[in-house]
Amino acid sequence: MNTPLFNGILIGFVAGVLVAALALIRSLVRRSRRTLEAERRAGAVERLAELGSMTSGLAHEIKNPLSTLTLNAQLLREEVLECEIPESTKATVTRRADALARESTRLKDILADFLQFAGRMKLDPQERDLRELLQDLADFFHPQADRAGVLLRVDVPGIPVMAAIDSGLLKQALLNLAINAIQAMNPEGKAEPGERRGELILRLELDSTGSEARLSVIDNGPGIPEQRRSTIFRPYGSTKPGGSGLGLATSRRIVEEHGGSVKLFNGPERGSCFTLCLPLKRPAVSPANPSPSSVAAHTPRSHS
Repeated sequence: MNTPLFNGILIGFVAGVLVAALALIRSLVRRSRRTLEAERRAGAVERLAELGSMTSGLAHEIKNPLSTLTLNAQLLREEVLECEIPESTKATVTRRADALARESTRLKDILADFLQFAGRMKLDPQERDLRELLQDLADFFHPQADRAGVLLRVDVPGIPVMAAIDSGLLKQALLNLAINAIQAMNPEGKAEPGERRGELILRLELDSTGSEARLSVIDNGPGIPEQRRSTIFRPYGSTKPGGSGLGLATSRRIVEEHGGSVKLFNGPERGSCFTLCLPLKRPAVSPANPSPSSVAAHTPRSHS
């Protein structure tokens, strides 16, 4: 039977089969591509994990001999001082031994920062009043600020701000920021008695709903240049001589592990403000937040 109607039906059927076949082929091709892409990503993740493990192991292998090197440099210095050799020779050798010990210690610190940043970060959250955390940090950091001629101030609310945090890690994140602030205001790290080189404020605030705590480290140093703001939190983005380049990156990672974020603000004229934003499981207060206590120069607490 070869009628126009039959031919039309046959052509339509064949066309439908071809369209369905093409759709099926396209679907299979897409699935194949997705499968290959997933395998490629899985392979890349596996290679990165292997590379991370190898790098961490290598860092440990380097760190151990550095400890021995530092110790031997110190022993060498002591033996040279006891030897009966010209004073000029003693001075030269001890100066070089000191430089060797100093650089070995710096490399150990860089490796320690790297291992902390690259390793798995496991939090041990405990309920803590953030005001006490900030006060503890101020007590610890006060001597360094005083030595650099920087006035340390603490600004906290008049009510408890409770949060589930890993106190040690969060304190480390804030300490990294405080050290950077001191170095920005006084790169030498020392000041003459009575000399004022800047001010540093450790501030705790709540957002308007009381559901987010904001821990800020504020200085009146030169501020962060615009061209550096997009890269400042990247690993090894430090421009400081002798810096590991991991302090800010580690601080951001610690805060993100707590479910928060870090924000950077420059002052209207000079200075910078790094703010750690931490979510609170329970609002600290009603939306009508009481005013924070006035900013006061920090006086270390007595631990008698």
